[in-house]
Amino acid sequence: MVVMDPILTIPNKTFVELELLPTIKNNVVNLNNSIKTSKYNFFTFLPLNLFEQFQRIANAYFLFLLILQLIPQISSLAWFTTVVPLVLVLAVSGVKDAIDDFNRHKSDKHVNNRPVQVLINGMLKDEKWMNVQVGDIIKLENNNFVTADLLLLSSSEPHSLTYIETAELDGETNLKVKQALTVTAELGEDLQKLTEFNGEIKCEAPNNKLDKFTGTLTLRGEKYALDNEKMLLRGCTIRNTEWCFGLVIYAGPDTKLMQNSGKTTFKRTSIDRLMNVLVLLIFVFLALMCLILAIGNGIWEYDKGYYFQVYLPWAEGVHSASYSGFLMFWSYVIILNTVVPISLYVSVEIIRLGNSFYIDWDRKMYYPPNDTPAQARTTTLNEELGQIRYIFSDKTGTLTQNIMCFNKCSINGKSYGDVYDMSGQRIEINENTEKVDFSYNPLADPKFAFYDHSLVEAVKLGDVPTHRFFRLLSLCHTVMPEEKKEGNLVYQAQSPDEGALVTAARNFGFVFRARTPETITVMEMGETKIYKLLAILDFNNVRKRMSVIVRSPEGDLTLYCKGADTILYELLHSSCDSLKEETTEHLNEFAGEGLRTLVVAYKNLDEDYFQDWIRRHHEASTALEGREDKLSELYEEIEKDLMLLGATAIEDKLQDGVPQTIETLAKANIKIWVLTGDKQETAMNIGYSCNLLYDDMEDVFIIQGSTSDDVLNELSDEINIRFEKHSKTPKLIPDEQANGVYGLVITGHSLAYALEGNLELELVRTACMCKVVICCRVTPLQKAQVVELVKKYKAAVTLAIGDGANDVSMIKTAHIGVGISGQEGMQAVLSSDFSFAQFRYLQRLLLVHGRWSYIRMCKFLKYFFYKNFAFTLVHFWYGFFSGFSAQTVYDEWFITLYNLVYTSLPVLGMSLFDQDVDDRWSILFPQLYVPGQQNLYFNKTVFFTCMLQGIYSSLILFFIPYGAMYNTMRSDGKAIADYQSFALMAQTCLLIVVSVQIGLDTSYWTVVNQFFIWGSLSVYFAITFTMYSDGMYLIFTASFPFIGTARNTLSQPNVWLAIFLSITLCVLPVVGFRFLKAQLKPTPSDKVRRWFIKEAKKQPPPPSPKRRLRRTSTRRSGYAFSHQHGFGALIMSGRNMRPKSPFATTGTFSPNSDKYKHKGL
Repeated sequence: MVVMDPILTIPNKTFVELELLPTIKNNVVNLNNSIKTSKYNFFTFLPLNLFEQFQRIANAYFLFLLILQLIPQISSLAWFTTVVPLVLVLAVSGVKDAIDDFNRHKSDKHVNNRPVQVLINGMLKDEKWMNVQVGDIIKLENNNFVTADLLLLSSSEPHSLTYIETAELDGETNLKVKQALTVTAELGEDLQKLTEFNGEIKCEAPNNKLDKFTGTLTLRGEKYALDNEKMLLRGCTIRNTEWCFGLVIYAGPDTKLMQNSGKTTFKRTSIDRLMNVLVLLIFVFLALMCLILAIGNGIWEYDKGYYFQVYLPWAEGVHSASYSGFLMFWSYVIILNTVVPISLYVSVEIIRLGNSFYIDWDRKMYYPPNDTPAQARTTTLNEELGQIRYIFSDKTGTLTQNIMCFNKCSINGKSYGDVYDMSGQRIEINENTEKVDFSYNPLADPKFAFYDHSLVEAVKLGDVPTHRFFRLLSLCHTVMPEEKKEGNLVYQAQSPDEGALVTAARNFGFVFRARTPETITVMEMGETKIYKLLAILDFNNVRKRMSVIVRSPEGDLTLYCKGADTILYELLHSSCDSLKEETTEHLNEFAGEGLRTLVVAYKNLDEDYFQDWIRRHHEASTALEGREDKLSELYEEIEKDLMLLGATAIEDKLQDGVPQTIETLAKANIKIWVLTGDKQETAMNIGYSCNLLYDDMEDVFIIQGSTSDDVLNELSDEINIRFEKHSKTPKLIPDEQANGVYGLVITGHSLAYALEGNLELELVRTACMCKVVICCRVTPLQKAQVVELVKKYKAAVTLAIGDGANDVSMIKTAHIGVGISGQEGMQAVLSSDFSFAQFRYLQRLLLVHGRWSYIRMCKFLKYFFYKNFAFTLVHFWYGFFSGFSAQTVYDEWFITLYNLVYTSLPVLGMSLFDQDVDDRWSILFPQLYVPGQQNLYFNKTVFFTCMLQGIYSSLILFFIPYGAMYNTMRSDGKAIADYQSFALMAQTCLLIVVSVQIGLDTSYWTVVNQFFIWGSLSVYFAITFTMYSDGMYLIFTASFPFIGTARNTLSQPNVWLAIFLSITLCVLPVVGFRFLKAQLKPTPSDKVRRWFIKEAKKQPPPPSPKRRLRRTSTRRSGYAFSHQHGFGALIMSGRNMRPKSPFATTGTFSPNSDKYKHKGL
């Protein structure tokens, strides 16, 4: 039975009482473990989806038009002319939303149906994740995902330790250790004892704090404190632990992972939001036109209509001129509704779908090693990709490959790692460079790669400093070995750096095989040696180093130390000065290549001194007061007068092309913020490696205050960027420029204070003035809060990119979410709008696909509004010459086919194929991206320009045909000044003018564009001559009254002269304006095209050289950035030790044996 507060009682499999502390009032605790990320179900899809779609103002407007068309007194068009396109638009959008939600349902089902072993009535039974409830005891095995938030009860490891990987929570792949309470560890895997386990747990209410948990366990009258070190959180993976048992504390949506995941929101582009505003303005304009025409009708009917009552009687029910004007208002609403045609939204969806396919089909964004193509997971956000101002990126797995490699080293003043040719010139290392052959070493890691053969030679020749160097690397660490099969060594390291160093020592012949609390077993050049481990001087953030004191089999006492160069250099013996200078040069070289460096040193100890020191160390370690200070003093005392051995350089492998991509995006005026769960040093080091941070910056500010006042002071005083206080918080912060290039680094603890209401404005102002912002040790929810902060105060489009579950909330929050198909599962991809395999593809997604999509959409909207204003306003002018009777200018069939047939394909052709410059030039000139960020190609000003152009064209298209037809005679003397001839001439002029306009708007001509434009004109004339023929009139007399109009009108030379005059008057001002603008105020595209015309034909652009970026930089230690303080004490206690490996002291090899001589170098 599980009791959640005194009220809820739920039958279950074991008897455990859980009580929540009232930290969050009215919080409903979820007992079920099922999760739900979908938006709809079978019954709610239709009402909810329609509700969302009718939030689009245009859809609501067309529904209103449909209602009007059902009223006979005012309807001048058939009802189906609105119903069919409206239903089509709603159906297309509904099907797309249904498919998206169906995929979310599939993902939820996959997760909820994962199997897990649950303890039921004294037996382990397989259950689905969704059926697990709070209070259940479950069994997890190695490599299992953690089902829910669990209290660890017991495990297979000594002292109930459990190793977990938290990559999906905080992005870190190094292992962490959890330990059960001693009182529950005794339960082991005894199912009977676990079944009889009866206790009461009081804990805090569900929250999103990943690093904190507060609770107590009451068992047999005793209370035990519970903290985060005893919790296994959902999203973690069990590693190197055969089994463990856990008690479910939080389930389903209450788990900390789900509390951080954020909500699925309905994303709309800035152009969508702008179109809503423009549609409202068009409605006002439409209402104004209808009001003018309705008043005109009332006046005309009152003043003139009386004389026409005999053959133009008022409609039934109309008894006054004012009532006639009222009805005409609604009639004109129906006729003039084409200023916002519903085909606009159909066309927009088609364009977005087509541009999404381009992303899916782009071979340059395909990653062959994983067979992963780029994928547009949504089809509604393409043009937003062309307007990004801020990118929020995860680090681990997004910028980096999450792989540490021993790259170079300096030993006794000699640098190793570079490769030289016969002439002594250094050559670039690539996949064709010959690797060092480690086959002489049967225990070597086959994945390890090194290219400098001279280092192996030094090892084989028995060079003393080289041997001492690798001996240090094999002894001075806290790595745990695992050797289940002989020779198959697996290292589990708290710090990925340590894993890389121990692996390097292993390959060069110093193989770390096993450890106990008192010993370390190393196989040195084929000979097994057991060192006695006397002390571990542990790492912490102040010391920035660690040391071990060991006794060799020969009885020598030695202290081995490794750490940050800035720290260790202060501890060296004066005799090392010359070696220190040489090593410093090498460190500068390594740091210049973005490598993580540390210095290694040693010291031979006197036996008597050490015995006295170890006695004092024991006293200090057992002191009740001032223990840390006393130990620190002892560490400082013994770590003096060290002898320098050299330095190591580790490469935290970036993904291919990351520095170049970031450099290109920076040129496109895109600011990149890195939001990572890693430590500050790690994040900053990667910042330097990928050229986010560099030494030419004015300064890199670090915010690490522990109170609100500290954070405020650091944001304002230290950085010295002060702002005037406003009486109220502004809605948007304008872009401000700093007096230099700055970087900002802020820790998660400080960020929590900075995100408070009174500090968030200061934070966003300061951060947005910096070129680069790095937020480290942040929780998934804090990532989302940072993104939301920028969205709130900056009129900018944001993009979030990540690869793990810890990035889901920020991906959902940003305007655009991009998921990388990486090593951390598919959660980020499933929540994203776009996905691909490598960070470098982001520049192509934005600078090519995004920019093209934005430009195409802007051209489409400008042209569409123009052609429909020109089309519709002719009705307005005609109203003044038709007694304001709501008679249409054009034939009804032309009105029906204008947007659906005659003008749809040309604009779609331009919107799907147009490009101002090709993809190579788009990336070569990132500045072309800036106009999209500033909304220069489509905004309210551009809209009003299109509107004015449409009004001007409508005047020409009405009055030129009207004047040409007025009192005009045919060549045979017959009159053609009739309504039908005028209508045909006006619609022909209109169609040719808009076709010429689309030709002027097209920058990139293809066969498709030519076919669509000429084909549409041909179709128009073919349909016109067919519908206006005698045969059609005889078959459908009522539907085709324009008998013979086409052949009679279009055969007259004066008609074609008038058409030519109309085209000239409509197009000439546009051509002149564009010519002058290109000369006097050219756009970035105009400048690039000019340069291209002058230079590209002479010499094609050379391919960008694939070279490794080098820079001059200060050194940054990469030592143990993910290392945890106190792990050395855990090793010395022996609590994490397995039984001795049977392979730990067996097996020998010799590099000089006959067996390996032929493989030697």
